Amino acid sequence: MSEPSAVSAGGSMPGSSSEPRLVAAPLVRRMAAFMYEGVLLFGVVFATSLVFGITMHQDSGMKLRTPLMAVNFLVVGLYFIGLWVRSGQTLAMKTWHLRLLTDRGVPLSPRRALARYLASYVWFLPPLLLAGALKLPSPTAIGGLVVGWVVLYALSARLHPRRQFWHDALCDTAIVDARPLAPLPQ
Repeated sequence: MSEPSAVSAGGSMPGSSSEPRLVAAPLVRRMAAFMYEGVLLFGVVFATSLVFGITMHQDSGMKLRTPLMAVNFLVVGLYFIGLWVRSGQTLAMKTWHLRLLTDRGVPLSPRRALARYLASYVWFLPPLLLAGALKLPSPTAIGGLVVGWVVLYALSARLHPRRQFWHDALCDTAIVDARPLAPLPQ
């Protein structure tokens, strides 16, 4: 990736151990894509659950709940991993002109995409585990806890030197600006 805005300053020589690393796209655009991704995933999970329910003769929301959650986990994983490996972009990322690459600017391998998919559950698992430990009684309280955590986690990217989300830093990945560069005036 040769976009000057996506690479940190440093002026180091290619091949050296201190090659420039990608800087994250603006937080507002990444969060807009995050929200849009949630809308799109609602459809994916709904369709998966409908097919599962019909196929497995599920006549209650509690019947076969764990297998349904496992199937949804796998389908959502295939959605993200497949698109990240193939093009580096989900539909939401294309809409907001974002691309997922390694922090050195190369496409993700299936193994790295899987690691990032698993690590990205940090968006939801901590508040859900806390809600279970506190035995929160209402969906509103649980939702508030999740929303509060998502906001804090997103803002914590401002503490990272390259403005990456912490799960991206852990997986050596970066969500970068994918807008084409304007041609230079002649």
